[in-house]
Amino acid sequence: MSKKQAIIIGAGPAGLTAAYELLEKTDIVPVIFEESGLIGGISRTIDYKGNKIDIGGHRFFSKSEKVVSWWQNMLPLSGNPDKTDKITLLRQRVSRILFLGKLFDYPISLNVNTLANLGVFRVLKTGCSYLKAKIFPIKSEKNLEEFFINRFGNELYQTFFKDYTEKVWGVSCKNINAEWGAQRIKGLSIAKAVSHFIKKIFFKDFIKQNKIETSLIEQFMYPKYGPGQLWEEVAEKILQKGGKIYLNHKVTGIKAVGNSISAIIAENQDSGIKFFASADYYFSSMAIKDLISCFDYNTPDNIKEIADGLMYRDFITVGLLLNSMKLQNNTSIKTINNIIPDNWIYVQETSVKLGRIQVFNNWSPYLVKDLNKIWLGLEYFCNEGDDLWNKKDEEFKEFAVNELVKLNIIDKNEVIDSVIIRYKKAYPAYFGTYPRFDEIKEFLNRFENLFPLGRNGMHRYNNMDHSMLTAMQAVENIINKEQSKENIWNINTEKIYHENKNA
Repeated sequence: MSKKQAIIIGAGPAGLTAAYELLEKTDIVPVIFEESGLIGGISRTIDYKGNKIDIGGHRFFSKSEKVVSWWQNMLPLSGNPDKTDKITLLRQRVSRILFLGKLFDYPISLNVNTLANLGVFRVLKTGCSYLKAKIFPIKSEKNLEEFFINRFGNELYQTFFKDYTEKVWGVSCKNINAEWGAQRIKGLSIAKAVSHFIKKIFFKDFIKQNKIETSLIEQFMYPKYGPGQLWEEVAEKILQKGGKIYLNHKVTGIKAVGNSISAIIAENQDSGIKFFASADYYFSSMAIKDLISCFDYNTPDNIKEIADGLMYRDFITVGLLLNSMKLQNNTSIKTINNIIPDNWIYVQETSVKLGRIQVFNNWSPYLVKDLNKIWLGLEYFCNEGDDLWNKKDEEFKEFAVNELVKLNIIDKNEVIDSVIIRYKKAYPAYFGTYPRFDEIKEFLNRFENLFPLGRNGMHRYNNMDHSMLTAMQAVENIINKEQSKENIWNINTEKIYHENKNA
């Protein structure tokens, strides 16, 4: 008898983890179909003339020791990075907020710099606003704005959360489900930030992080050549163990009979040839909107309506190579060539569309071909088809450079080179028809051999480790013959999995 097979849609963290776990723990052979020509999904690494781009930024940390061990099994956290390529580095996290032309620590720290930047009047307003929120909280949080105000007060929300969050999602925080806050930043509060500020000198153990809020973690692991390096390593191991990966193969149809998926239709993007493929199990990390549209099944009208109304935010990164920046390193943190130490700078300035700046030199010096140069990622959030998305590449590059000049971050004459990368459906949104998502979940759960996984596969703003955990749990369910999928859906809803919005 031939071995059982599993078809996996998508070669991102969830799909690759599922394939590897199947090969390690079962006799089931995984067959991956990936629409693009690259491994890693949004966790891929793009190489541009020897300079590497991490799309969105991926800090490798987790409250799951299982995930941390899994990562280290692939790329160990040891050795000399100058002599060994397959290695993970330990990096310092530095994130700041650009507001009113000044840089504030993120999370907000109670230090002289913060107080001086805000000024006495704004500090007093912030304190009074926070006390009001604690004494007279909003009883029933109906939206994300109320979620923020209850935890930080209206003044701090207006100062450090509102503009950036609305840049990310393109709608008012009043129109975003409060569940998004519970998903991403439930564990963070002013009280915990103060407590951490007092206790952090005693925090020594990076790996055992499950008692530290994600927003407060100050170190993270990072593959020498970016996140894509890890997922390419996983893909190589999958092939070595007998799994199959088909790149440039888009799933365009899904056949279902009764309570089971019977086959998929895949199209070779290069040749245009379509073919059927069948298996015993099906794992899907493709966007649920696309998954439902692929069904050759008597899909109820309400499911089609909800799926069609699910919303996403798309993402554009401008890779920008510079000789120098106007921003100087005014911190005590030592960096190569004394550049600013930040991994990310969150742009809380209403005068520009720019949402976030990555300094790739500080993620890993091995992402930069020439360490005498500065390699930035300028991040924009948009919707496919809108004005930002439709800008021609050269026009967008000029637009992005001019925004940095406007913010007094760079001199235009210091720009050496640039590149544009667009990524669709980067962020599943918590508005549109999302409040009715449980109907979609109930519909998908009826198919016993179908396992939705990961960020887009579950329409949930998961981090990479959460996506991996959904895959691991799905494989365990198959091994244990567990029919219910609630333990998969519950990942990143239990308190231990909560993360912050910028992870």
